[in-house]
Amino acid sequence: MPAARKTPPPSAPKTGHRAWDEVPRWQIYLPLGIYLLFTLIPFYWILLFALRPAGSTSLVPWPMTGDHFEKVWNERSFGTYFQNSVLVGVATLVMTTVVALAGGYALARFDFRIKKAFMLGLLCSQFVPGALLLVPLFEIFAELRMINSLGSVILAETVFQLPLSIILLSNFIKNVPYSLEEAAWVDGCGRFTAFRIVVLPLLRPGLIAVGSFAFVHSWNHFLFALMFLNNQEKQTIPVGLNTLMSADSVDLGALAAGGIIAAVPVVVVFAFIQKWLITGFSAGAVKG
Repeated sequence: MPAARKTPPPSAPKTGHRAWDEVPRWQIYLPLGIYLLFTLIPFYWILLFALRPAGSTSLVPWPMTGDHFEKVWNERSFGTYFQNSVLVGVATLVMTTVVALAGGYALARFDFRIKKAFMLGLLCSQFVPGALLLVPLFEIFAELRMINSLGSVILAETVFQLPLSIILLSNFIKNVPYSLEEAAWVDGCGRFTAFRIVVLPLLRPGLIAVGSFAFVHSWNHFLFALMFLNNQEKQTIPVGLNTLMSADSVDLGALAAGGIIAAVPVVVVFAFIQKWLITGFSAGAVKG
């Protein structure tokens, strides 16, 4: 007996839309390649000016030289600027995280009459540009005799970062079940102890996200350091970069080397905390 021929199953009706797997790879990789090229060219250009000798017009940084880095680090006091920026960034990170953690917990766990108005005020404060805060902050710091002190820049950066940080941590704390704290209370823990033992370890992604955002913003911010610091020994990296440019000439090699010095800490921070940063911002935006 001849074997019965199997009839193929009826094919699904074709639609006018193309499945994702059927899209040619070049339609995906070509736009990504163009975007990557467009993004990497400025980085290569700054590396070229920083590594090739002064006066060279070669499009390849060879022979390489570190003279520009030595010049900006020693002759242009970038070592001092770097230390000041690290101090401002770390202090802003700590103060912003601590205060935002307390404020976010209060908004997430307690109900009070002006809670909605307070949240609205925090949101509206995000529309205020930092330039509008310069005059009142300058007057306050002048009365407190804090002008030309790194403390003035740290306080200004902390105040500027707090609204968004409080909102993010508040939404993140809401995602932690309240029953976990109640169970700790039943076991004899106080509110602070229960928060430290039970809740705080679960807030690690949110704390990293808020802290890294505060550090990077204070590291890159130019206006507050320019306005509140008059002594060159107290200046930070962004102001130091500005000193490399004059009305008559610009030392492109030194400027490129200074830009790389300013960018390296930020790149290193984001390289190590990228996973926690994405998790923290996404989790903090779930509830509002």
